[in-house]
Amino acid sequence: MSQDVNAIEQGFPLFNKPEYQDTFARKRVFEEAHSPEKIEQVFQWTTTEEYKELNFKRQMLGVNPNKVCQPVGAVLCALGFHKTLPYVHGSQGCVAYFRTYFNRHFREPIATVSDSMTEDAAVFGGQKNIFEGLENAKKMYEPEMMAISTTCMAEVIGDDLNSFVNNAKKEGRVPVDFPTPFANTPSFVGSHTTGWDNMLEGILRYFTLNHMEGKTPGSNGKLNLVLGFDGYLGNLRVIKRMLKEMDVEYTFLSDPEEVLDTPADGEFRMYAGGTTQDEIKDAPNAIDTLLLQPWHLIKTKKFVQETWNQPAASIQIPMGLAWTDEFLMKVSELTGKPIPASLEKERGRLIDMMADSHQWLHGKKYSVFGDPDSVTGMCQVLMELGAEPLHVLCQNGSKKWLKDITKLLKSSPYGQEAEVYTGKDLWHLRSLVFSKKPDFLIGNSYGKFIQRDTLHKGKEHEVPLVRIGFPLFDRHHLHRDTTLGYEGMMYILKTLVNAVMERMDQDTMVMGDTDYAFDLVR
Repeated sequence: MSQDVNAIEQGFPLFNKPEYQDTFARKRVFEEAHSPEKIEQVFQWTTTEEYKELNFKRQMLGVNPNKVCQPVGAVLCALGFHKTLPYVHGSQGCVAYFRTYFNRHFREPIATVSDSMTEDAAVFGGQKNIFEGLENAKKMYEPEMMAISTTCMAEVIGDDLNSFVNNAKKEGRVPVDFPTPFANTPSFVGSHTTGWDNMLEGILRYFTLNHMEGKTPGSNGKLNLVLGFDGYLGNLRVIKRMLKEMDVEYTFLSDPEEVLDTPADGEFRMYAGGTTQDEIKDAPNAIDTLLLQPWHLIKTKKFVQETWNQPAASIQIPMGLAWTDEFLMKVSELTGKPIPASLEKERGRLIDMMADSHQWLHGKKYSVFGDPDSVTGMCQVLMELGAEPLHVLCQNGSKKWLKDITKLLKSSPYGQEAEVYTGKDLWHLRSLVFSKKPDFLIGNSYGKFIQRDTLHKGKEHEVPLVRIGFPLFDRHHLHRDTTLGYEGMMYILKTLVNAVMERMDQDTMVMGDTDYAFDLVR
């Protein structure tokens, strides 16, 4: 089974060749696999109401969960600080998974180290690993800060992270004044959004908790912005652009825009951009700290309010028309800076786009899955477009979030049919779309399993996936787009309406038969 070096084939045509198909057939015999008829019989049963009822009684098993673990979020947060090396106290395999996850989404190398805990550390504790790991990482990679998080191995055995780090400094493994903020991020509770919040709070606490003397909210004339866990680099850029047009000085607390989008110019950049230590130390002097994804920035909000004495003004994620309006008006209120004509013109262009496309989106039904803030924002966007959320699934949503989004959906005529689910995975959502079919599914790449299964049942059952979210592994460069601000609403609108039109083309492609809507008249 060799390839011609002058004509390398990709997996799709390659694995259809007879020699590969023969290998697969022999593998199925060796594994004593069920017959195709039995597999099809079971598949059809899993699309029934009977199976849906059993599926929703499931408690101990997760199938295609719509979340990842806390350290993933902690690593992304740490990458947003200047010359900072994310350091994970745990097993090497876990950290390889974190790096790969971000490699595949951002298409960039990800600098993250592990202290490689193994079986002996699980018995005797991981202090030795931290001693050697901190010392080696500082010598080899020359960071100005290491932000430390944990995996489940370290958490299960009860490693005292604070004590271990302090002991490493007492032994001279790293200088006493070398910054080592940390966060406990057990993988078996919470999710990636929890880990992001924990890591940011840990970094802010390290630099400011015992250094608040002389700090006065508003004295530096800036705003602090916290984006939270987000897979779109364009969201950082669009917020920065709008603030620049308003002539507002700001600091992003965690800004990974540069390190996750370095140029290919012959120079390797392990560190690029990011929030500096001086900016962190000055952050308590800001007018306020705006949390752009408030549903998962719980610890950060509490710290900002109780330690920095800033209000952390209440805002929604700036997705869609109305919530972008509210964000800009809040910025204007806090800073005294007017909203410029350029942003008013951009807003007008968005309204023009909405008017142009409303007839294609009005009444279309969507199942949506993702994280609490992005799902809330997507529902707001859909209802502003006259589209209807049908199933809303957020595995890491809280009871408070469930109550809030239910109220939001019921406040609009377009949200009356919506069913909201927390603590459920994508296998639950699969049952839902077989039971009550939406026109489209909105979410990350893992939703393609649902599209495949609905298509297998029959073309009339297919639910096409619109890829908006994190992670996006099976498409390139979508992470460069934006979902926030007027520009983000334009992107989402363009994506949704063109998915509708693409679907219409597929359904009217037969010449002389179904091409009644294929003549470009409408």
